[in-house]
Amino acid sequence: MLIIQNVKKTFHKNTINEKKALNGIDLQLNEGDFVTVIGGNGAGKSTMLNMIAGVYPIDSGKISIDGVNISRLPEYKRAKFIGRVFQDPMMGTAAGMEIQENMALAYRRGKQRGLAWGIRSEEKKFYQNALLKLGLGLQNRMTNKVGLLSGGQRQALTLLMATLQKPKLLLLDEHTAALDPKTARKVLEITQEIVKEQNLTTLMITHNMKDAIHIGNRLVMMHEGRIIYDVSGEEKNKLEVEDLLKRFEEASGETFTNDRMMLAK
Repeated sequence: MLIIQNVKKTFHKNTINEKKALNGIDLQLNEGDFVTVIGGNGAGKSTMLNMIAGVYPIDSGKISIDGVNISRLPEYKRAKFIGRVFQDPMMGTAAGMEIQENMALAYRRGKQRGLAWGIRSEEKKFYQNALLKLGLGLQNRMTNKVGLLSGGQRQALTLLMATLQKPKLLLLDEHTAALDPKTARKVLEITQEIVKEQNLTTLMITHNMKDAIHIGNRLVMMHEGRIIYDVSGEEKNKLEVEDLLKRFEEASGETFTNDRMMLAK
């Protein structure tokens, strides 16, 4: 479903601030893979997601989704393939619009727009049923402005919106990092339910090593713009946090020093 071949990206080339963000990334995801991505600050995790989404152009290499070469497509043309949830709960929704209006925008993504006005009754019923699955009571608040929701409610709504039209690929960029632990756990539960129900191919960046081990069927570790560890199946399920730290030190020759991830052990 996703093939990344020797993708490289350097920011601020030929300046004093030159930074090699991706050093020849190679990664392949099969349909239905749920891959967690970990790594220290500056490892290239978010850059990789941004390259896939088309936020920045790649310097070289190739990115394909479901057999389509998207390497040079602009971000808006990739939107029909990709669903994305950001770290900031405010980024995925329009605060001044109603819940149902936000969902309508997401539902119409990549579709031909007609001249019909408003949201039809059968469409509202579809949104209500989708919101009901979140277990947050939002199905009874569809005319409320999204700006009135809590951060966790907005993030759950963003996740739902990103998957209303089943995407070829779901990108989750530390989407629970800005939430309190209890809310983060709820959003992660909803994430796993949606991914499993729709059999979504998913890439999830996380700073929590335990989550990286226990969620999904595969784990990827990055360091200095490259993948240094890729584990799946039974081997992944048997991992402990200490194993990941040891693997990092063996592969990179350095000690893991990301405070946020160490605290999340």
